[in-house]
Amino acid sequence: MTRRRLAAAAALALPVLAAALATAITIARVPGLRILAVALLLLAIVVGWRGLLHTGLARWLQLAAAAAMLVGAAALLPWGEPLLLLGDVLVILALAGGVAAAHEAFRIHVPLPTATAPRRPVLVWNPRSGDGSAVRHNLAAEAQARGIEPIELRPGNDLRDLVLEAIERGADAVAAAGGDGTQAVVAEIAVERGLPFACIPAGTRNHFALDLGVDREDVVGALDAFVDGGERRVDLPLVNGHTFVNNVSLGVYAEAVAQSGYRAAKKRTLLRTLPEAGDMDLVWTGPHGHRHSGGVAILVSNNRYRLGMLEGGTRPRIDEGLLGVTVLGEPTQIGEGLHPLQRPWRQWSAAEFEVGASAPVPTGIDGESVLLEPPLRFSVRPRALRVRISRHHPGASPSAGIPDGLPNMARELVRIAAGHEPVALAPSTESDAPAVTRA
Repeated sequence: MTRRRLAAAAALALPVLAAALATAITIARVPGLRILAVALLLLAIVVGWRGLLHTGLARWLQLAAAAAMLVGAAALLPWGEPLLLLGDVLVILALAGGVAAAHEAFRIHVPLPTATAPRRPVLVWNPRSGDGSAVRHNLAAEAQARGIEPIELRPGNDLRDLVLEAIERGADAVAAAGGDGTQAVVAEIAVERGLPFACIPAGTRNHFALDLGVDREDVVGALDAFVDGGERRVDLPLVNGHTFVNNVSLGVYAEAVAQSGYRAAKKRTLLRTLPEAGDMDLVWTGPHGHRHSGGVAILVSNNRYRLGMLEGGTRPRIDEGLLGVTVLGEPTQIGEGLHPLQRPWRQWSAAEFEVGASAPVPTGIDGESVLLEPPLRFSVRPRALRVRISRHHPGASPSAGIPDGLPNMARELVRIAAGHEPVALAPSTESDAPAVTRA
């Protein structure tokens, strides 16, 4: 059997083993205590989250209650019965092993058609971006060795002017090595001038590179996109004239990004902002045509993010011509009374989206703080950006080959274990996209 088939078989077998072990352990101990432990764990998560949304004494009381519930759940574990405790550990290991095996079974590599190599490509690189990986990998010299002109972005330089000047000198392809804000500016110019673009993962998290199918660990190898790479087309969205490649945040995250200490202490600043954020003074229309207001945060993304166990937080496709909209919190419906949504978050896709407000809106565009005048109008240019990717890199998002939902995932694992190739959501290489609407 191939490595992929073995991984698929393990992904199917290990959860079954975990279920069998869990059943045996349940029979061997008092079932009520096991149920109570799970209930305490879930309740601790809910109470702890509510504590983070408050301040002062209420916050500390709820966090203390959550901690007490966690201690209570741990106390119900069979510490005095080594065999039962070992069984619990084996259940956890089997489940973790099943997830890891499924991840390996669904790993994909999409062979993109080889594109003609540009004659005069340029690379705009920021030595201060991320953890300094561009300098550490000697990116400028590596680019020159491949016939790519490196252009360093220095303090005081205007990024857009640098790229446009290079194009005026004859550049016929542009690459960006920096954060996703830098990627958005260079990508926008590439679309305007009809040039191929390459994303070099030299930023902090490189989310855009990940969902394009660029290997984030191979910074130097990403330069080969202009040597023997393939080409695919992806969407490029806008909000009030500002291009973004990943997402635009409104609410708590945008307020945290705007604070001066965010860059130095991101998690601490975000946690401090949570209880101060309150409901947003924003109005928008949901997927069924109802108008809503309030909530804690809105995230509008370049196509839909997948929220799940396998490759959660990535986008299976960024070429569907759609925006992903996620609302977190407790917005209310505007109409004949106020009716809370049935769950604390809602996610849908749309070709366009609009947010109204009574004052300028603090906005985080690909992690950069911007103040925008309402209304905020989001739109998308379907498959407008020509992206070159090294043929040694995956060529698609890590979640592109993972089906939605556990039943579909199980069926696909059975197919792979039987010797069939996985059905990947292959990225588009077409220049024209059909009109798509989805709620």
